[in-house]
Amino acid sequence: MKTQTTTSAKARRATAPDAIALLKDDHKKVSDLFAQYEKLGDKAKVAKLKLARKICAELKVHTQIEEEILYPAARAHLPKQDDLLDEAQVEHNGAKQLMAELDAMQPDDDLFDAKVTVLSEYIKHHVKEEHEEMFPKLRKTELDLQELGMRLAFRKTELQKQVEPRGS
Repeated sequence: MKTQTTTSAKARRATAPDAIALLKDDHKKVSDLFAQYEKLGDKAKVAKLKLARKICAELKVHTQIEEEILYPAARAHLPKQDDLLDEAQVEHNGAKQLMAELDAMQPDDDLFDAKVTVLSEYIKHHVKEEHEEMFPKLRKTELDLQELGMRLAFRKTELQKQVEPRGS
């Protein structure tokens, strides 16, 4: 029985994306959602609301798996003086504040579009730093990115069941 368990665990590891690939896929999905939002006209209030809620739901799950799993693992493997993780946390906090404000708003409200735009800019900046700085540094460490990817994927699936976009 132990051999079967070990074999299935190895099979799951082989098919799971590594942590960085999983996170990059999330980044692309959210970037595509922001691009869709930008194309909507002023009269597309229902579509804007639905898309903004979807963006926020995706980002809530993404930020949570990074904070719960990625960042602690990265802290254990990156130099202590590296400020990347502290900056990433501050960026997450700013994004979470905007998401909370958007969750309490409707597309007719003043600043709704502006807040979606600023959230998009925050996320673009955050993603750029992860892709250009954090991820390359993590690839050079002893961190098992396959195992970390499995943990991220499992937690992401759990959270997606809890974080359904409102108003959709």
